[in-house]
Amino acid sequence: MGAERAAGSGARRNIGQVLELLREEFPGVTIPKIRFWEDQGLVKPERTAAGYRKFSDADVERLRYIARMQRDHYLPLKVIGEHLDAMDRGLEPPEIESTVPVVPKVAIAADGMPPAETFRRRSDLRVSRRELLKLAEVDEDLLGQLEQFGLVRPLPGTGHYDSDALVIAQTARELADFGLEPRHLRAFKTAADREVGLVEQVVAPLRRGRGETAGARADEAVSEMAALSVKLHATLVKAGLKT
Repeated sequence: MGAERAAGSGARRNIGQVLELLREEFPGVTIPKIRFWEDQGLVKPERTAAGYRKFSDADVERLRYIARMQRDHYLPLKVIGEHLDAMDRGLEPPEIESTVPVVPKVAIAADGMPPAETFRRRSDLRVSRRELLKLAEVDEDLLGQLEQFGLVRPLPGTGHYDSDALVIAQTARELADFGLEPRHLRAFKTAADREVGLVEQVVAPLRRGRGETAGARADEAVSEMAALSVKLHATLVKAGLKT
């Protein structure tokens, strides 16, 4: 409601109020993403004497345009920036028309693929070993093998397990029903470690960057790349099973 009151009075909004306005239509927009768009020069909110961002109605509409172009037309930020520059100069943005046949969305839908937001969420779940065995419906032998092969491990210094350990244990138990033992799952761990290494290699220069948006840009890149790597991995497996 705070954002709505600000909108009605014409007052400038802070970044939290802007996110509240955009969240329903664009759930993928986050505060780090808005900061990243600002860092790219796509939006330029006012700054208070204390350095806080204050967004006008025009800024909010600008953010809507950016989010819509990314979501509906998959335009890169550079092209969106060119559109915004034209609009700033009183021109109409170019019409977005497809010059090739359009692929049905169902053909390229990422069925069941986790979005980038999944990799930003952090769970506070902590369970004991006994609770993990019960919740995942695994026995001590299976859990011991999962730990032996590095698939599951307790949180350092606590002896408790997190939600990731619970999902891994549950999934391993379900795969065991098909005859796959923990030793067979080492290949999944090796592949995941390689993907993590690639993401960290790309993101390292961003984390070393200067400015208040460096960390946000790095976090944004990590979540986006993680989601894309899972999508690629799953699609390669799907394609391989067709051959």
